[in-house]
Amino acid sequence: MKVTLISIPVRDQEKALRFYTEKLGFVKKKDEPLGGGNRWLTIVSKDWQDGPEILLEPAPNHFEPTKVYQDALMEAGIPFTQFDVESVDSEYERLTAVGVEFSVKPTIMGNVKYTILNDTCGNNIQLVEKF
Repeated sequence: MKVTLISIPVRDQEKALRFYTEKLGFVKKKDEPLGGGNRWLTIVSKDWQDGPEILLEPAPNHFEPTKVYQDALMEAGIPFTQFDVESVDSEYERLTAVGVEFSVKPTIMGNVKYTILNDTCGNNIQLVEKF
């Protein structure tokens, strides 16, 4: 088995696409209409375009338990998922300069440095640098 797709719940697919591509640097891979204004919208790492796809899933708009779960994670400050980066400090500086909001500044914990950002679509996302 191998992971080929993960989902991140978003409340506005177009806003999420802009954030994840224009701010974080991902690349759009698939964009297929599903009806009702929803899309099969996936992004991938620009550095690993054959790697796992991230589905920008509009579930919170259609399935209340997803919205409740997403809200609870956000309120508790818990990241929905994690992305590994080469340098947390560099990413923090780059993303802060383009207006990304962080709830946790770069912090060392054991053998990692991490920071947590708000994806503007209902999720905290953790960036991690491993030592």
